[in-house]
Amino acid sequence: MGSFTSKPQVEKVECAEDKVGVPDGVAAGRALLQWVREPIAHLPPLLPRLYRTPPPFPVTPSKAPLPPPSSPSSFRIMQWNILAQALGTHADNFAQCPREALEWDTRKYRILEEVLTHLPHVLCLQEVDHFGYLEKVLARQGYRGVFMPKPDSPCLYLPNNNGPDGCAIFWDDNKFELVKKESRVVEVWHVQSNQVAILLVLEERSSGRRVLVLTTHLKARQGALLASLRNEQGKDLLSFLDTHRNDEPTVVCGDFNAEPSEPVYSTMTDTSTRLQSSYAFLNGGAEPDYSTWKVRGDVDCCHNIDYIFYTPSSLQVTGGVDVPTEEALGPGRAPCLAYPSDHFSLICDLTFSDTDAHPHTHAKPESSR
Repeated sequence: MGSFTSKPQVEKVECAEDKVGVPDGVAAGRALLQWVREPIAHLPPLLPRLYRTPPPFPVTPSKAPLPPPSSPSSFRIMQWNILAQALGTHADNFAQCPREALEWDTRKYRILEEVLTHLPHVLCLQEVDHFGYLEKVLARQGYRGVFMPKPDSPCLYLPNNNGPDGCAIFWDDNKFELVKKESRVVEVWHVQSNQVAILLVLEERSSGRRVLVLTTHLKARQGALLASLRNEQGKDLLSFLDTHRNDEPTVVCGDFNAEPSEPVYSTMTDTSTRLQSSYAFLNGGAEPDYSTWKVRGDVDCCHNIDYIFYTPSSLQVTGGVDVPTEEALGPGRAPCLAYPSDHFSLICDLTFSDTDAHPHTHAKPESSR
């Protein structure tokens, strides 16, 4: 809190491989996914995930995620802390993780594989420190993106960093048009912290329906004081949200670094916020047991701290992808050769509740002029 100290002179290394884009002959869709998979074909397949529908509907999940919904009133959203490369290799002490699994030339393809396998219409990311590369490759699939770095990213203090980490949102430009873009350095007791938030209003091109999407990454570490700080950050986020939403359907995604028992979870889901957890809804009212599971040194760290909140009055959850099972993870947990981050992506399919509403009419958004 307060003024940030001067950053040390630590070497920043631009990844030469990141400067190489997708070859011209590689089209979107299956061909792009195949191009991503070729360099990592020698590795185990991505960790298996199950798709579930809300109770009391079919109780047996399908054996694989379904294709993204194609209905104009539906869309898929992915929330994911992808693990900043500098933190993963120099700070997080993943003692049981094979070295190859932490190399960027491995992880970047695994990250892209996860995205292109599930094809979300909106992608909310945290700990992004290679935004330019992701933007370049995902553009081939029709995504556009925005990025906001942390004011004093810990990555900048580590060797061989690629710049600051921060939050990003990508959206399928064939599905949604950008109407509004806002960003914020999150405050605690009216003082800027080192956490940021991005807020977008997106309009579905075919139906004119709008959705507000916000993503953030709250303060890490455990303890009563940190829990109190996160709760204040949550209050600031809600104030920021209320300033910019006009009753649009709303989705708030992020790594909140807080278990459901922490005050910030109750703050975000209080009845006055009109927000509810999508994964709690899919699991009959209870959050999953974990959204991150790693081994740091000799400590097994298992926590549920990532969420997709939504407004149930205007959006319905029609399905979502479960986190990997303990059996699939194995004793080394994540990251591993079969998964590139210590956090698991959360993936939900949402449907606009009021599909008969009149489309919005507005001037061309300023960001597109």
